Amino acid sequence: MFISRAEQFARFIIENKTTIRKTADYFHYSKSTVHNDVSNNLPLFNYELYIETKKILNDNFAQKHIRGGLATKRKYEKQS
Repeated sequence: MFISRAEQFARFIIENKTTIRKTADYFHYSKSTVHNDVSNNLPLFNYELYIETKKILNDNFAQKHIRGGLATKRKYEKQS
């Protein structure tokens, strides 16, 4: 059975609860390609998988500012 690239990306995101950036690194594609496939192409042929993936991506987006703040904190703790 043929599994599209968008489905591969989506299944990886769901199984690993990961971000678009980490998915792109894992598959050696650009973030733009992963985002486009998951956001624009996936809902055209597998809407249920798209909804499941979108929930994880929305959670990641909501937590982005927290992770960024922690990274900055670690950076300045090392410099002290």
